[in-house]
Amino acid sequence: MKARVFVTLKTGVLDPQGAAIGTALGGMGFDGVESVRQGKVFEIDMADVDRVAAEKQLDAMCKRLLANTVIEDYSVEMV
Repeated sequence: MKARVFVTLKTGVLDPQGAAIGTALGGMGFDGVESVRQGKVFEIDMADVDRVAAEKQLDAMCKRLLANTVIEDYSVEMV
């Protein structure tokens, strides 16, 4: 079973790296970019387990290691 975990900064948390990327895109001539938020993606291959157990395990992984839940949100996509 394969999953993708998307981790992004919560709304309202400053994102200086996203702002720098947005500025750079504007400087490269990409007009119309109003804002950029950056994040990270984890692709996780798991042994064959049932979907409910896998989702529970992935949620625990996010809370304990993959995301700083004070400032980051996460979502899990089963592939």
